[in-house]
Amino acid sequence: MRVEELLAAARAGLDRLGPAEAAAARAEGGLLVDIRYAALRERDGVIPGALIVERNELEWRLDPACEHRAPEATGHDLRVVVICNEGYASSLAAVSLRGLGLHRATDLVGGFQAWRAAGLPVAGPPGPLP
Repeated sequence: MRVEELLAAARAGLDRLGPAEAAAARAEGGLLVDIRYAALRERDGVIPGALIVERNELEWRLDPACEHRAPEATGHDLRVVVICNEGYASSLAAVSLRGLGLHRATDLVGGFQAWRAAGLPVAGPPGPLP
């Protein structure tokens, strides 16, 4: 299988959201999770209120049953919208979260760049982040 096929298979099982839909999901109690690496956040800024979890820690921080979970990981019914830079890695990450039982996990079509292009709130670039 090629990566394009893996991505297509991942997306076939997701109800992906556009920027306005992701903002609405957050307004309804959903959690936006920014998995971009620090250099991109420093360059482009962040979505105010999004949980920042780099991709290599995602499953540990979002699994409600894990002792290393983020406080925001409140349960398997949580609506999680994963955001990467352009909407590719986030699709694969959302499928991984679904495998952990987060059955409402999905991603943002076009990623952070689509969010910003839609004129939705962005803070920054904030400079170096911890």
